[in-house]
Amino acid sequence: MTLMMGPTVAVPVPPPIVDALDSVEISHSDEGRSGFQITFLVGRSGQGDMVDYALLANPLFKPLNRVVIVVTFNLMPAVLMDGVITDVQFVPTNEPGQTRLTLTGEDVSLMMDLEQKQAEHPAQDETVIALKLIASYAQYGLIPAVTPPPVIDPPLPIERTPVQTDTDLGYLRQLAARHGYVFYVVPGSAPMTNTAWWGPPKRFDPPQPALSVNMGAETNVDSIQFQYSALEQTVYAGQVQDRQLNQTLPYQTFATLRLPPLGAMPAVVAQFPHVRKQVLGESSGLTYTQALARAQGRTDASSDSVLTATGSLDALRYGNLLRPRGVVGVRGVGYLHDGLYYVKSVSHNIRRGDYKQNFTLTREGYGSTVPVVLP
Repeated sequence: MTLMMGPTVAVPVPPPIVDALDSVEISHSDEGRSGFQITFLVGRSGQGDMVDYALLANPLFKPLNRVVIVVTFNLMPAVLMDGVITDVQFVPTNEPGQTRLTLTGEDVSLMMDLEQKQAEHPAQDETVIALKLIASYAQYGLIPAVTPPPVIDPPLPIERTPVQTDTDLGYLRQLAARHGYVFYVVPGSAPMTNTAWWGPPKRFDPPQPALSVNMGAETNVDSIQFQYSALEQTVYAGQVQDRQLNQTLPYQTFATLRLPPLGAMPAVVAQFPHVRKQVLGESSGLTYTQALARAQGRTDASSDSVLTATGSLDALRYGNLLRPRGVVGVRGVGYLHDGLYYVKSVSHNIRRGDYKQNFTLTREGYGSTVPVVLP
């Protein structure tokens, strides 16, 4: 593992800091900011520690300094975190060598969440606004990856003007939620570069190596459990008064339109007619097309976590790093639970000689859509 720190540009830390490193925890999710926690064992051992702990006084540990964590696995480096320090915790003890210094931080999207703004975005749809806001943080290496929604309705200045009353991060997530999209910042392939993803959950990437359960020598999962929630899936129906046509029109959603489908028996089909139905709120001032698009986006988002799998694995036994915001196969647990899943979140727990990962997988229902998964 390579640890890099610095005020603006992160550089590899000196050997004394590496020697004091005890553990690293990193969490990634497609909801909320990713975070990290780095723990050091500190002590006093020379003249440099007479006044105070030398490690504690190191300027690299200042709040809001940048931190980059790179892990080399199978000879391939992977950037796990590019973030900033938000909290510094110091815990002295009476036992020699057990005094701990813990740095806690979040990914660089934190810098998009510091200032609440009130701004107008005239004649700009969600796609243009997302590109503009992300581009304003180029100093943090943000590369925009924006997917236009299925329905684009550019606002005419004589009709309406989008108004932002939140931080840039909050507003981007608000715009994404209208279409069942997600927004997050993920480290790029090179240190101090990041991809800002604004779009649907990534289901088209090639599947990662399969998680194998109860398969003898092929087993690579320490534990896994599944939960089916019958109340997650929601469809929307109601009426909206189209502001352009000045007519009241009905709208209705029937099932998720996420592509590609990961579950052969989505909840809408398996539970029909016992599916939760709701009316779309905040439909005032929308056109029929806008109302239907927002209702469909909420239906898609509600289906994502109907079937959830949580578990843990040893990265050395798995032979790879399980990455979030992608697709992975599961095998060995029967037809209803085998198949492909979306990797919603992953946490890394790294110590000397030990590398554990906890994960959360989701999809829209029971049943595999593929005959086999890649080992």
